Amino acid sequence: MSSEHKLNATHRTLIGKQVKTMRQEGKLPAVVYGKHIGSIPITLDLRDATLALRGLPSSALINLEVDGDSHTVLVRDKQYHVLKGHLMHLDFQAVSMTEKIVAMVPVRLHGTAPVMSEYEAMLISDLEELEVEAFPGDLPEYIDVDVSSIVELGDAITVGSLSLGDKVNVRHEDNENIVIAISIATREEEEVIEPAEFEPELIARGKAEEEEEEDEENE
Repeated sequence: MSSEHKLNATHRTLIGKQVKTMRQEGKLPAVVYGKHIGSIPITLDLRDATLALRGLPSSALINLEVDGDSHTVLVRDKQYHVLKGHLMHLDFQAVSMTEKIVAMVPVRLHGTAPVMSEYEAMLISDLEELEVEAFPGDLPEYIDVDVSSIVELGDAITVGSLSLGDKVNVRHEDNENIVIAISIATREEEEVIEPAEFEPELIARGKAEEEEEEDEENE
């Protein structure tokens, strides 16, 4: 079950180029939308939001307070500055605790796979996150997968082997691999790639044009 995290926000009236000034003051523009609330432009403190969302999975429920009104939300989109890497904008989806939703839940591998010590083997994650359907209160933040059952090369843990209970519906085929053990030698053979030829001048010019466009967008 997903635990709730908290964020505070205020209604936002600034739009367009005025948002640049707001960002310079350490504020983060965002939008919260939902079937029952429409779309609401909001403002958060950039530092607080960055710290609160750092390492938080996309399936984590957040209690978003907007000028005293409380909304249970999921982060649906994060936009970052291409060059500086800081948050530029957030999209939140308000959810109802009585209506099922679809979300992507990260997979976490734990345990020790015997195959890795018995053979020259490595584990390949075919699915790093799973699409699931559940009521928000039943939505897991992570799906933990124990790899200790992987003993031989070719052994795999499939979607059908998961035990998530009857409250979480995994929207994948049962035979899809989550993780599989393969030979390191086999992996190295698969990763042999012919070097491509590029024009250095064209790459440099293209990068400069992208940076110029990004600076114009952020003004």
